[in-house]
Amino acid sequence: MSTLVTERPRTAQNLISQTRQVSFWAEHAAPIGLVVLVIVFSILSPSFLTFGNIRAMLIAAAILVILAVAQAFVITTGGIDLSISATMTVGAVGFGIAWQAGLGFVASAIIAILSAMVIGVINGLLIAKGRVTDFIVTLGTLSVATGLALIISDGKPISVNSPELLRLTSGSIGIFGYPIILAAIVGVIAWFVMFRTRFGLHVQAVGGSEESAVANGVSAVTVRIAVYLISAGLAGLAALLLVARVGAAEPAINTAFLLNAIAAVVLGGVSLTGGKAKIVGPIIGALLLTALTNGLTLLGVSQFYQPLAVGLVVVLAALLTRYQKK
Repeated sequence: MSTLVTERPRTAQNLISQTRQVSFWAEHAAPIGLVVLVIVFSILSPSFLTFGNIRAMLIAAAILVILAVAQAFVITTGGIDLSISATMTVGAVGFGIAWQAGLGFVASAIIAILSAMVIGVINGLLIAKGRVTDFIVTLGTLSVATGLALIISDGKPISVNSPELLRLTSGSIGIFGYPIILAAIVGVIAWFVMFRTRFGLHVQAVGGSEESAVANGVSAVTVRIAVYLISAGLAGLAALLLVARVGAAEPAINTAFLLNAIAAVVLGGVSLTGGKAKIVGPIIGALLLTALTNGLTLLGVSQFYQPLAVGLVVVLAALLTRYQKK
């Protein structure tokens, strides 16, 4: 009995002492930030926590969640994928072209994902085999993918009237729309792959120290090609949600998805230098950024100020990552 009495105060004491350390706030920046935003916006706007708005936020967050998970795999290896939003655009245009040609939903979806994965293969081969810096390669493929999407579509949106996509956007289970359910499934699978498979351990090992990983029998080349392939494949999947939301395959790239995906990963506590993997963190980071944008919109804040707010949050998160425990 006396042991229990002494253990409880010690546990509470340890928790209090942890909260006084900057590393605690750095490790939990995303969930703490999300809770703070929810409290602040629910006070300032009564409609923020309504059923309809929460459902709308979750649906809006689905694409960003998938892209953040995709980026998390790449960044864990110490790389970065600047072409991810352009890759998603290529996938969307691929779906639109296939649908316009009379192919069914399933065939068009497969073509969308495969179209995106072509970009991933190119990225992976140039970075892993060609030994070209990831920043340069993905910056180049960003431009190439953007140009391809415009050329293939002739620079015009491709109207898509798919019953399957309509059900994807309108269907839900309670408060959870089908898009966020799909994103959650992606998150669960990604977490399992990253933390419960040999491949996931290899991804972390390559990011931590490529030389040590290779010395222990890990094929760094294979791992790097694989993570860019995963990133592109998930971008292709996100393209389906993008087409479903817009109702058309837009050839114009949306750079906000790129910036916000990287921002979500940073907010989620993934080290940009590699070796530190997280999946739940980037997902919460994506939800935080969506809640921030939604809350500012409800408060009538001009869209010109919204990127400023997102940027400030990301810079603060980046500063906090310096204090994360290694």
